[in-house]
Amino acid sequence: MNPEKSKIPVPLLFDGAFGTYYFALTSDANPCELANLTDREAVLRIHREYLAAGVNAIKTNTFGANPVLVADAAELHRLIAAGWSIAQEAVKDTPVRVFADIGCNDSDNAEQDYLTVAQIFLDLGARDFLFETLAAYEEIVPALALIKKIAPESTVIVSFAVSQDGYTKRGLHYKALLHEAVQNENVDAAGLNCVCGPSHMLKLVGSLDMTSKPLTAMPNSGYPSSLNGRIIFEDNADYFAKKLADLYAAGVDVLGGCCGSTPRHIRLGVQAIAAAKRSPKATLKRTETAKPKSPTDSVLVRHHKIIAVELDPPLDYDCSFILSASAELKECGADMITIADSPLSRTRADSIMTAAKIKREVGIEVLPHLSCRDKNYIALKAGLLGAAFEGINRVLVITGDPPPPSETRKSDGVYNFNSYNLISYINSMNEEVFADSPFLIGGALNVNAVNFSAELRRAQIKLERGAKMLLTQPIFSDAAVENFLLAKKTLDCKLLAGILPVAGYKNAVFLINEVSGIEIPESVVQSLRDKSPEEAAEISTAYSVGIINRIYDAADGFYIMTPLKKVNIVRGLIKEIRRNAQ
Repeated sequence: MNPEKSKIPVPLLFDGAFGTYYFALTSDANPCELANLTDREAVLRIHREYLAAGVNAIKTNTFGANPVLVADAAELHRLIAAGWSIAQEAVKDTPVRVFADIGCNDSDNAEQDYLTVAQIFLDLGARDFLFETLAAYEEIVPALALIKKIAPESTVIVSFAVSQDGYTKRGLHYKALLHEAVQNENVDAAGLNCVCGPSHMLKLVGSLDMTSKPLTAMPNSGYPSSLNGRIIFEDNADYFAKKLADLYAAGVDVLGGCCGSTPRHIRLGVQAIAAAKRSPKATLKRTETAKPKSPTDSVLVRHHKIIAVELDPPLDYDCSFILSASAELKECGADMITIADSPLSRTRADSIMTAAKIKREVGIEVLPHLSCRDKNYIALKAGLLGAAFEGINRVLVITGDPPPPSETRKSDGVYNFNSYNLISYINSMNEEVFADSPFLIGGALNVNAVNFSAELRRAQIKLERGAKMLLTQPIFSDAAVENFLLAKKTLDCKLLAGILPVAGYKNAVFLINEVSGIEIPESVVQSLRDKSPEEAAEISTAYSVGIINRIYDAADGFYIMTPLKKVNIVRGLIKEIRRNAQ
């Protein structure tokens, strides 16, 4: 027997959902973890119902018990201690194991929070731990090490929550996450729970590349619906039980239920597993997960200075200007057209669809911007698949300008992902979906950031997540020039310098007062006052050329933002850049 498996009986059968079942019994909409202190009998009753269903492991009612829920350290300790005590009372005089349940944490302080909760459980005497519904892995690593250092004999299970297509809400693919987890000597078993219903989880398991460590699966009972504002799950215990038995037959060692499952689901599941036949040899493949292929985009190997020009999609369905401008820019030497994604949160034509039309009708390479603001992960994946249909395999990932607040609308957008996680998501899709033609992922770099050291750290994270090039905010000031040169020395990627030739005095005043991240020296602004459009274009072009000349040798290329449809100014800058090359 493998040493990893000797610590875990097969099958190890866990209980089902606590939160959804607690709500069904009590109609208490408060976090169920608080019931450890306010309704001890209800918590004890639920534990005992799951014990009666035939499980040999239960979870403490502490999934969300962390510093995010309870900021006061003493009160958090009291809440967790109560949950531990109730679970211990429930299993008294039985061989059932109690696992300290530590749920997902999306706070900026997650790594320390995991350490805090793990230490509390260790002090209480816990030796079995379940980290569940995780969207990422790195943040729990210090807590895993702490547990094994203090209690080497402990058992630690790690479980990730993924959608039907295998991605977490951080944009990470389950195969890569499980591969990382099982390589850690501090992890005794790893698998999946929540989000997926049992059928989809069975499909994910069936295509899994795994190692010899035990595999876990704790699916939701199915997919919920909404009734009068309440999330409800269908009563499908018979179906759930059959699928749980199928998971066991497929090679899963540790089983249980998540949202929507009840003691009846688990009781029937235990009976179905007992009757299931399973080959002594695991039926799952046992090969390592491959690393994502690197994009072979010509941008990464091009030796001349890349010129990318940004155009805004139209506000209506008339695309004549953006098509004619793209053709004009192609003719004068632009390599690529970048298409903004509703800048300043003013609705414009979809960036990917606009990019597809430009690529198809003008025959120039495109780089659509993809914002985290407006779309959830479903819409983002749909857009990327559509882009791939059209032969587009480049994208610039940005957070996106927030929608303005109003009396009837909140100021926040969708933001299913931040820019880091969207980069991770696309990079994961490069392995699983776009393996034959991976996306080249670009990111943004703010050379005008007050704390540029922090901005460089953010940029490094983007590169670690899968970005291969960075495009900067507009460079106007001496400080921005110095920051760009420092970034080029620090970061190992293609770096395109942002150049924004302002259209005139009013345009300059608008940019510095209403557009975040843009700083234009007062001397430049004043030089544009009372000038004709032709004079303003000449002044703006001359200033931009000065910036270009200062950073020309360091830059891998230039990202020119077209001011107010004035393509003539951009043409002049392209001419100067190509002249420098000669």
